Parts: sequence; C-alpha cells; structure tokens
Amino acid sequence: MLGEGVQLGQGVVFGAHVVVHDGTVIGAGCTIEDHAVLGKHPRLAPHSSARGGVAALQLGAGVSVGAGAIVFAGASVAAGAILGDQSFVRERAAIGAGSVIGRGSVVDNDVRVGERARVQSNVYLTAFMLVEDDVFIGPGAIMTNDDSMGRHGPESPSRGPILRRACRVGGGAVLVPGVEVGEEAFVAAGAVVTRDVPARAVVMGVPARVVREVPGEDLLERWR
Repeated sequence: MLGEGVQLGQGVVFGAHVVVHDGTVIGAGCTIEDHAVLGKHPRLAPHSSARGGVAALQLGAGVSVGAGAIVFAGASVAAGAILGDQSFVRERAAIGAGSVIGRGSVVDNDVRVGERARVQSNVYLTAFMLVEDDVFIGPGAIMTNDDSMGRHGPESPSRGPILRRACRVGGGAVLVPGVEVGEEAFVAAGAVVTRDVPARAVVMGVPARVVREVPGEDLLERWR
C-alpha cells in the first residue's frame, strides 16, 4: 500500500504486504521486505518527552529494510544502511551511511547513529543518545536516559549516553543516563557502566571499572 505523495527511486523492490505512509521518500535501489511499515506517525502519551516536529521519512539509496521492520515518519536512513528484521526506528532518528541495525533492535526518537556503526540484535538505543562512526554494540545491550525513571519534571531533560568513534560495547552491557564511552574504548559483556569511560580504556564488571588499555593492534585503523 502506497500513501499519497510517496516518492520512489528507480529499482526499488517491495516484498509482500508492505505499507508506505504518505510523503515517504525511498531512494533508488532500496529493498523493502515483507510486512515492513514505512512512515508511521507516532502516538504519544500526554507526558511524553518525545514531542517535536515530524517530517517525511527519508531512505537513502540502497537501504535495506527487513521483514516486519517499522520506520517512523521523521526518521532518516542514509545510503546503504541495513535495518534488520523487526527493527524499530522512531521519529527524528538518523542512521548514517553503511550502518547496520540488528534484528529486533530499537532506535528510539532523536537518536543519532553515525556511519558504519554495527548494532547487533535486540539492542535498545534510548532517546537523545549519540552513536558516532564505526561503533560496535553487542547483542542485548541496553542504554538508559532517565535517572529518576519517570519521576521528574521538564526541568530535568533526558540524557542519553554518548558513544564516541570506534568504541565497542559488549553483549548485555547496561549504560546509565548521560555516560560517555570514549573513542576506541572497550566495554566488556555484561558490564554496568555508571561513569564515563576514558578513550581506549577496557572496562568490565558491576559497576564497570578500568582494567587495562586497548592495545595498539586492536585499534580500528589496523583493521580497515
């Protein structure tokens, strides 16, 4: 089903039972698999912090949207990105070129994901967080943005974590609101990160603590 004013580039491929809402822009060579929903508008609770303008969904050239994925109006997905089966991308989220969002992962509203990021299955990227280029996030990792868990007023805005360039976050790790993981840092699987992680630091444990430095041979430049 194509809504009013949908723009389609050349060579777009649709699976079965796809819904594309009004105004959505789909670039050339995109693949939209079965039961995907594109351009859905949000329904917000009265107390939601996700309020803001919602423009048309924009998919760049060569984007792949997996079966059962839902991508909201107002999101933008740059060229060559892959959204896995049953992934969920909220309004005003931006996903950079060549990035991968794994199966069942959630990219909440107002999230920024850089280029070539790899987000594995069942990851939760909380609202208002930043993920820079070349970041790796392991399966089941959870990011949080509200220290009071809903018991604060508008004077205390949500603060998502910041993941700097080429850092790595292991499977099942939990990051508390507002923490920053430095460039090329390494967060071990299952760690609970309650304070900022310095660049190139290796942290593990509950709460996470620095145990060593990422060696030179593991830096991204050696693996390009």
